[in-house]
Amino acid sequence: MIKRKLLSILKILSLMLCLLGSTVSSAESVTGLSDYPLGSGDLLSIQVFGEEELSVELRLSDAGTISYPFLGELRVKGLTTGELGEVIRERLSDGYLVNPNVNITVLEYRQFFIHGQVVKPGGYPYQPGLTLQKAVALAEGFTERASSSKFFIVRDGASQRESEAANLQTTIYPGDIINIEESFF
Repeated sequence: MIKRKLLSILKILSLMLCLLGSTVSSAESVTGLSDYPLGSGDLLSIQVFGEEELSVELRLSDAGTISYPFLGELRVKGLTTGELGEVIRERLSDGYLVNPNVNITVLEYRQFFIHGQVVKPGGYPYQPGLTLQKAVALAEGFTERASSSKFFIVRDGASQRESEAANLQTTIYPGDIINIEESFF
């Protein structure tokens, strides 16, 4: 009887682990944000297990820094959440805590910008899974003069001269600048 219960429990645990693993990997592949580089304007939640005073919500400054308790100002622009978690874990381990458990999540991504021939150009909150078509929908659609094929994107961190041609299925990332050209016909 006990052996059967143990086998049942093991089957349930292994099923739960399989489901958890597939959920994590599918979430990362759908969003593509597991290697997302942090940038100015991102709002982060930093949780240190068992340490309330070290669990905070912070927005990256224009310089790409955060001010974290005990550690002071940290330059985090360009790091992923995993890399930032490791930096904080290492720094807290150096004289503050024994083996801290740090978890970083992005609560709010920096805006993307859309201008040109859309009804309401401007900055909009980024949402994982965003495409150019969805970005245009957030800007309330194309104007009557909008081109049906001349869309350009300047990726965050690139110069204006590095714009790339796009289509409606092109993936949009936080900080991107989208330009919808005018049609002449």
